[in-house]
Amino acid sequence: MIEEDSAIAVCPEMLGGLGTPRPRAEISGGDGLAVLKGTASVITINGQNVTGAFLEGAARLVTAAKEANCTVAILKSKSPACGVGTIFDGTFSGTVQSGDGVAAAALKLAGIEIISLD
Repeated sequence: MIEEDSAIAVCPEMLGGLGTPRPRAEISGGDGLAVLKGTASVITINGQNVTGAFLEGAARLVTAAKEANCTVAILKSKSPACGVGTIFDGTFSGTVQSGDGVAAAALKLAGIEIISLD
């Protein structure tokens, strides 16, 4: 049983089966919500489509959060998974755009409050 006011560190990319270190990835064609809807993809700098791993990681994160009675998640901007309010635009040029990462969008849809470290 997890005690109230405790914190759990998780990495949605690792929950989705990606290793560490891993190639940089960015969302192409939208934001995390668009990935959840199937209209955008997560692509690595090497051109590999890792959308499935990001979706799996987000789903597992939401399940774990619900099981732990999580009400708040602390995430970091610009990440294709955990980005809050700002993510890279999918061009690997360092350009940012408004939007959330895949896991952040999934947590919001599940009713979990998101706080950014930035």
